[in-house]
Amino acid sequence: MKKLYLLSLLSLMATGSFAQKAIKVPDGIKPVGIIKNLSDSALLDVVQRQTFRYFWDFGHPTSGLARERSNVAFDYGNEVVTTGGSGFGIMALIAADHRKFVTHEQAVDRMTKMVDFLWKADAYHGVFPHWLNGETGKTIRFGRKDDGGDLVETSYLFQGLICAKQYFTANTPKERHIRDVISWMWGEIEWNWYTQGGRDNLYWHWSPNNGWVMNFPIRGFNECLITYILAESGERYPVSADVYHRGWAQSDFFKNGQTFYGYRLPLGFDYGGPLFFSQYSFMGLNPTGLKDRYADYWEQNLNHTLINRAYCLDNPKKFKGYGENCWGLTASDNYEGYNAHSPTNDLGVITPTAAISAFPYTPKYSMQALRHFYYDLGDKIWGEYGFTDAFSEQKDWYGKSYLAIDQGPEVVMIENYRSGLLWKLFMSAPEVQQGLKKLDFQSPYIGKN
Repeated sequence: MKKLYLLSLLSLMATGSFAQKAIKVPDGIKPVGIIKNLSDSALLDVVQRQTFRYFWDFGHPTSGLARERSNVAFDYGNEVVTTGGSGFGIMALIAADHRKFVTHEQAVDRMTKMVDFLWKADAYHGVFPHWLNGETGKTIRFGRKDDGGDLVETSYLFQGLICAKQYFTANTPKERHIRDVISWMWGEIEWNWYTQGGRDNLYWHWSPNNGWVMNFPIRGFNECLITYILAESGERYPVSADVYHRGWAQSDFFKNGQTFYGYRLPLGFDYGGPLFFSQYSFMGLNPTGLKDRYADYWEQNLNHTLINRAYCLDNPKKFKGYGENCWGLTASDNYEGYNAHSPTNDLGVITPTAAISAFPYTPKYSMQALRHFYYDLGDKIWGEYGFTDAFSEQKDWYGKSYLAIDQGPEVVMIENYRSGLLWKLFMSAPEVQQGLKKLDFQSPYIGKN
């Protein structure tokens, strides 16, 4: 069975050393060490604030976009910025503004820098590549033939940009400009182009040099639901509902319906796969009460999380450290490089973003894990941008790197747990509501904008 998510996990074997230093800027946020006896709320403040530094202090100085990772891999140097990770960073910026980690004026200026850079950057039928050069805006290829548009990464980017358009609403020249540029870029995405000539499927990649040679249809269930929602929501070049029902929902690993550790899993791989499946698409898309003909997405995401945790408690491979306070398997760096950790691909590696980004679903269990990571393991995994990417007590390995696609969900999903801010913004967007209606989704937030 071909697993769709493995393509997205080609992102960077963690070769190279932890040599790249943060870009210090005048408006930087001072990092803090372990602070004793914090309340739950105060601890969430500390974790959100320090993790946000990845996007603020370490953001690319020219573009303002998120760097792919904190260590140099594959000799690409210091200029690699990630489009999907930047979408997560934009949502983290909104949360940071809301929490007053930065001033609103600072947030507006950073947002302006990012949209102005993106407006001039390479795009392919309106779709951005996976990586850009943060200095020039030119494409940095993600693979030998992956040197064009990446529809999934672009969807993550626009999940953030749509939230920004709904957030920066003041009648000022700067905020009007932010909204205008986002609207222009949104209108130019040719979602229908990525059906490869009108097929009943969206395709992940297209390249002016290699065309459709990668030929990778996006089918569920996995982290890519947001791509179909946005494709249905497109302004000038949307796709029909048939593309969702005949493409996304027709893979042999879409429906599940089995029970694992007492929890029914409506969709996806056995045991649910890595936890980013229930996080990346749902940073803006609110799963609360969200249903279509295939699933209740709150049930899907909650049970996926509970299965993942229950597996770690069961710990059939007897890895050191696993337990009620130490759980969470998802894609991350590990002692061998990079992998998509899950109950069916368990290498003894715990990734903090897995449990932390599950806060909206399992707040009690996520807080237990967060306190363990911070107070018990903090001397090994707490650093200048929050928690490092992953660790394995079994191998006595503690990662030193930070990744945009892991740091961003921590800030955003903690905020969705605390205030629902990003969920409210994204679900209030008229274009999103239009796309959900086309697919006959039910949600208590449709019609409220």
